[in-house]
Amino acid sequence: MQEQENNSSPTGFNRRDFISNAASFSALMALMGGVPLHAEVATNAPAGAPSTGYSTVSAPLNFGVIGCGPWGREVLQTLALLPNAPVVAVCDSYEPMLRRATAAAPKAQSFTDYSQLLASKDVQGVVVATPTHLHREIVEAALAAGKHVYCEAPLANTAEDARAIARAAKAAVKVNFQAGLQMRSDPQRHFLLPFIRSGAAGTNVMARSQWHKKESWRRPASNPERELAVNWRLNSATSLGLIGENVIHQLDMIRWLANTKPVAVSGWGSILGWKDGRDVADTIQAVFEFPDGFNYSADASLANSFDSSYEILYGTFSAVMMRVTVEDGSKAWLFKEVDSPLLGWEVYARKEQFYKETGIALIANASKLPPAPKPGEPRPPQPTPLQHSLANFISNSGIVGKGIEDFIANYGADDLDGMREYITGPTITSSRRSAAGWQEGLEATLTVIQANDAIRKGHGHRVVFEKGSLEL
Repeated sequence: MQEQENNSSPTGFNRRDFISNAASFSALMALMGGVPLHAEVATNAPAGAPSTGYSTVSAPLNFGVIGCGPWGREVLQTLALLPNAPVVAVCDSYEPMLRRATAAAPKAQSFTDYSQLLASKDVQGVVVATPTHLHREIVEAALAAGKHVYCEAPLANTAEDARAIARAAKAAVKVNFQAGLQMRSDPQRHFLLPFIRSGAAGTNVMARSQWHKKESWRRPASNPERELAVNWRLNSATSLGLIGENVIHQLDMIRWLANTKPVAVSGWGSILGWKDGRDVADTIQAVFEFPDGFNYSADASLANSFDSSYEILYGTFSAVMMRVTVEDGSKAWLFKEVDSPLLGWEVYARKEQFYKETGIALIANASKLPPAPKPGEPRPPQPTPLQHSLANFISNSGIVGKGIEDFIANYGADDLDGMREYITGPTITSSRRSAAGWQEGLEATLTVIQANDAIRKGHGHRVVFEKGSLEL
């Protein structure tokens, strides 16, 4: 029986109080322009709220990894670095891939059918790392099975499937869903967020990114059937190409930092370096138009590796360059214009040379960092954006799970509307660590689907994002 809104529970508080006690603090911080960095998860419940078991140390989450190709194995290797991410099950329909995965997770059960993995009570959360066009069926089944789900980006290769995943994730009140837009969880990018949004770099005038890597994307296979399956990224029927598989992360980051949404995109694409029968471009350009004349240009290529990958946001006072490397992890640099105002702190900041320019290093927790290694000295390994993203998934899954337990203990399991309101309310969201949810994942996916359409038509074909075209 659903509880009435004005009824008090046996513990002396009602659901509305339970949901809104933290609202005043969150509103105050919003008015002050504060952006939560979530370096730690809050341990103290709001005054008057029921007792919770939240902790700064995330409880272990038993993982199942579905899809054990190269990226799935990257996920397994990353989970092995986390102290609270035991992999208890792995799944792939192709036996050789499954054998390689069990070598990376020797204690995990192995399955060739994902439904068998989802039936395991040992599995609490799953990472869906299959080819993009196979996500929908697996994600829907995982959510229905009550598993927390981390779905790699893009969510799907069609708008229909992407929206179906988003609807299922929105409806799954009792579990945590996260889209694999890794940069949303990167502390370095959160360090930049208030800097850029406050206007410290001036008015945003344009942005650009590149992703350059000399590789074919083609993988060897033992037979024609397997060749088609393993090289799904080279087939336009199953792949969103470079814009969907790679640029989606850079696009999402620029849109998020600039706090704006695109209104149109123009695209170009060609097969220039790998003329091997594929019908997916190996070199692309896309220009995204935003309100107020702000544009973002992205280019990506499998035919040339010069200068690797990075993003740059240009403001009237400064340009901010962002880059992820194996050696340094995620870093950013500020390049000031001669007429930009003095910020004060940059006098003491670390300076680094880029070509003919000197950049001011923008580093989160710079005062706590050890001295930079001398030339020739080994660099300590840096956490990757994927590592931050999976760590936040573990933490948020625990917070959602504990929140559901608390709500059910106080109000029962029948009030799903109240449960949803609590899980999406300030008490829970103020404790969650930064990550992309279904809405961010859907918007990014629908954007690159339409951008891919522009690229495939080529010659600067322009697609206008109609009202509602990036929504559920």
